[in-house]
Amino acid sequence: MRRYMVSHSLQILKKELGLYKLTMGIIMMNRVCKMFRQGLRGFREYQIIETAHRKHPIFSFWDERKQGRITFDTMDFIAESGHFPPKAIQIAQKKPAWRTEQEIQALCNLLQVLDSFRNYSESLQLLLAKVVRFERFGRRRVIVKKGQRGNSFYFIYLGMVAVTEDEDGSSAFLDPHPTLLQKGSCFGEMGLLTSSVRRATVVCMEETEFLVVDREDFLANELDKEVKKDAQQRFEFLRKMDLFHSWSDDKLWKLVMLGKMEKFSYGQLISKDFVESSSIMFVCKGSCEVLQLIDLETSTFYHKWVWQHLQLIEDRPLNTHLKDLSPVERFKEFQIRSYPVQDFSFLKLLHLQKSQEQQGSSFSRKIKTSGNTLPKTLGSKIKSRCPHLMECSMIETKYGDLPKEAAVGAYMKIHTVEQGEILGLHQILLPDSQHDRRPLILVSLGAEVIRVGKEKFCELIDSKTIEKLSKFKIMYPSDEDMCQKFLKENTWNIFRKDLVRLLVEPRQCPPFTPIQPKKKGIYNPKAVMLDLCSLDKKTKRHHPIFMAPQKYLPPLRIVQAIIAPRHKIQELLPQ
Repeated sequence: MRRYMVSHSLQILKKELGLYKLTMGIIMMNRVCKMFRQGLRGFREYQIIETAHRKHPIFSFWDERKQGRITFDTMDFIAESGHFPPKAIQIAQKKPAWRTEQEIQALCNLLQVLDSFRNYSESLQLLLAKVVRFERFGRRRVIVKKGQRGNSFYFIYLGMVAVTEDEDGSSAFLDPHPTLLQKGSCFGEMGLLTSSVRRATVVCMEETEFLVVDREDFLANELDKEVKKDAQQRFEFLRKMDLFHSWSDDKLWKLVMLGKMEKFSYGQLISKDFVESSSIMFVCKGSCEVLQLIDLETSTFYHKWVWQHLQLIEDRPLNTHLKDLSPVERFKEFQIRSYPVQDFSFLKLLHLQKSQEQQGSSFSRKIKTSGNTLPKTLGSKIKSRCPHLMECSMIETKYGDLPKEAAVGAYMKIHTVEQGEILGLHQILLPDSQHDRRPLILVSLGAEVIRVGKEKFCELIDSKTIEKLSKFKIMYPSDEDMCQKFLKENTWNIFRKDLVRLLVEPRQCPPFTPIQPKKKGIYNPKAVMLDLCSLDKKTKRHHPIFMAPQKYLPPLRIVQAIIAPRHKIQELLPQ
């Protein structure tokens, strides 16, 4: 009986110990989770969810290894989306003399997101970061009033302001298209360099955050000298231009004060349409490209080109087999339709053989050609599959029906603007009826530009300048010419790829490539290609389509290449 009581009590004790261990495990896990929660409060994402913990932003814990207490201030990492960080606000609220070099450098790094701030030299950026202060104003707040003397200039960090001609800025809320300045812009700089009064009113359209430079700090830290150095460089650049040889120094300095220097990195968009722009641009350094959106649908050449290639698919009956005709016979049929009169392709073959012989290669194969056949290595290509009749939706154009998928556009480079050239003056003296209204896009290849308003520039020009501008004309090519150029380049690129695949032997043992996870990206090469062979396919696309906006017209799909049906080169070579 005693043994039974002892064993029973031991079983109860084990159960209690198991329950005790389970309870202690739950308590320990609760403590661990609590510590993780305290650590996560310092991160920006967690602060957006739990804003109540901002009342106690500092927590600390004892580090046994270092034998000291580590303090963590979560306020250093809190920032609302797009707003100026609180830590940076604390630095900007200090007097310029009290800011350390590390704080100035941190503030300078933070201000690199502003385009207007990056336009200044590195030394001037550090001086500006030393003196700027932070301000936040609400909607309808007047920042600059017309007719008053300027005491500050402003960088817009967040929000939007409007520039008006009235004194209270009320017209900005009535005008359907007011002049707006957004994040990254600046205004009021010239008011600190000169004693002139404000020429316009600036009012907040919404809650806006500014970084302000006051006149006292501006002069005390000798920022005016640095700004005058930049202005002197612009003056010397304009003085060297032939257009301004007849201008006096005072007149040229007025132009310098009206202009604003802007820096653009490679590939950055400068203007969506500089033809309709209200400013003139002088390229000081680097170069730019002028692009035009070509609507291929409006070209007769493109219309004929598409249907010539689609006939290779549509002219055959449904159940024909490729073995009925040899590849050579199929190629003869194609060349009769495409090149019925003359054949100059043998010249390319001779050039290819000569280049191979000069390089010392063993290419000595002779291909017989006659007057009514093309070289077999240079034919177009039809994929080795059973052809079929195409069924796809059509659209009506002024030149006839066209497959809906084939209504595409392309960006074409029509001009390169080098250092010392001017944009926006080629039509300034022409009447409106003779203006070329086609939108032209300006993209930077790494450039520095001086931007001046057209109206202000026209007020300064004299008779000699007008005489020089009358000789300044740029004739851009027509859309039809650009379409033909695009299709010729497209045909050559496809032929070149086919020829390279034929002449370059593939590796028998491909090199080892480690397996890498596929990254989900927006860009896909197929997204900018139009395949005429698959117009009738109804499969869902697995890649995005890039659409370009048009003026007064619906958006247009953008392509970089068009894949057309063509004969395989290897099928036409002698085996």
